[in-house]
Amino acid sequence: MRSLLRRASAAIAFIIIPTAFPAAAQEQVGQATLIRTAVSGGSGPLSVRSPVYRDERIRTSRSGLGEFTFRDGTKFAVGGNSSVVIDRFVYDGSKTFNKLTLSAARGSFRWISGKSRSDAYQIVTPAGTIGIRGTRFDVFVGPGGVTAVVLLSGSATFCGSNGCRELKRRCDVVVATPGGGVSDPARVDPAIFQTVGTDAAFPFLSGRQQLSRSFYGGGSASCGLSKSSPSKESGNQGARNAQRSQSSPSGPDPGEGCEGGSQRASRD
Repeated sequence: MRSLLRRASAAIAFIIIPTAFPAAAQEQVGQATLIRTAVSGGSGPLSVRSPVYRDERIRTSRSGLGEFTFRDGTKFAVGGNSSVVIDRFVYDGSKTFNKLTLSAARGSFRWISGKSRSDAYQIVTPAGTIGIRGTRFDVFVGPGGVTAVVLLSGSATFCGSNGCRELKRRCDVVVATPGGGVSDPARVDPAIFQTVGTDAAFPFLSGRQQLSRSFYGGGSASCGLSKSSPSKESGNQGARNAQRSQSSPSGPDPGEGCEGGSQRASRD
């Protein structure tokens, strides 16, 4: 009888213990601070104060908006019809990250760096990798993996198939395509919507979606992309400039630590 009970207890332990491992293995990166319409994570819909974890894919509905604060104070906003994975995460236990990598598959995002050292952050897109230098910027990943980055403060580097380009001036943009390289930085204007193939790009700059006050800094909030933007002719000239610089073979070789786009980032 005792032998039978021991065997039964062992069988129960075998069933119960493995089910505890996934919860124990989850590493919380941060939490949601604002949710509008519909935002989902790996286990379903998210709400305010929902935790977000390593390897979790965050998706938004067409009108969805999510704001998140990570453990080191980094702020990250996800606009409508977007998909992003918290891909790598190494927390050093002192309120900073040794490594934090996000893979942006599609949609619109705003990034504001937290307390970690700048080389700890990286955003991978289908067209290349964004290195962050203590920064605020917007990213749009559109049809076919075309990716554009508008700098709002600080500096950032975009590395693609033709090397790396550094953004240093507020409201400058670079545009990249998978296999097509990265354009030289240029002042962003309304032609960017034509360049990336949709006027749904950069909703936080155009005013299509409104973020919390903590996501806005000093100076112009729109970089000229709001409804009161400059004329269409001026915008078309900006698009031609961006396309010419993107097709140019000149530019620096890829810098140390700069990578091309990730296959994972191209998945929905």
